[in-house]
Amino acid sequence: MSLSPFFKKLFLSSNIRIVIPIIKTILISSIVGALVGSSATMYFQKDQTPTKNDLIREFYETENAVHVSPHSLRKKMSKGEIDYVLVDLRSQQEYEKERIVTAVNVPAYKDPDTSAYDEKERIVGQFKELIKNNPGKDIIVYCYSTPCMTGRKIGKMLVEQGVYVQHLGIGWNEWRYFWNLWNHDGEAVSKVEDYVVSGKEPGTPKVKELPSPCNEGEFGC
Repeated sequence: MSLSPFFKKLFLSSNIRIVIPIIKTILISSIVGALVGSSATMYFQKDQTPTKNDLIREFYETENAVHVSPHSLRKKMSKGEIDYVLVDLRSQQEYEKERIVTAVNVPAYKDPDTSAYDEKERIVGQFKELIKNNPGKDIIVYCYSTPCMTGRKIGKMLVEQGVYVQHLGIGWNEWRYFWNLWNHDGEAVSKVEDYVVSGKEPGTPKVKELPSPCNEGEFGC
């Protein structure tokens, strides 16, 4: 190990029997300091490792923050509540053909086969405009189906620009073609035809409030 100019000078100008203990002390202090720092880092890293329960808590907090129950949304429609803005992310062509009633269109697809993810400025701008024009309302997006990644990709795109939206728990396919999959057997019968519309306007639900076995509020269906 080569010595610094300082130590060389110290060797030359001092009694070596005095200098050696000083060097030993410095080296030992450096080693001890490094070991203590390493141990502290390992301790804090270990202490910060999330437990199984921490992960479970985080999962449910995220699920409840992001996802919106289609059943709760359908009940709001039946009551005429408008504390939300529903956004259809499919192409304009598909939107106008048929969609969930009350939904507006911010197309993430140019046509049924071509994504428009490259139109980031337009998409983000339209969502910012929706939020500006609907203060205090939840913005809820949906796309083609439950496993469809479009809503998630657009959600990530928006988050990176400081825009936050929620995600409907199902997609268009489940809403339109699997109505009984997520509605409840104990309820009065409702028809999907009353909750879908065609054309350029968002539309309004045709039905009134129906009796439901589900509770209201935090523990609703």
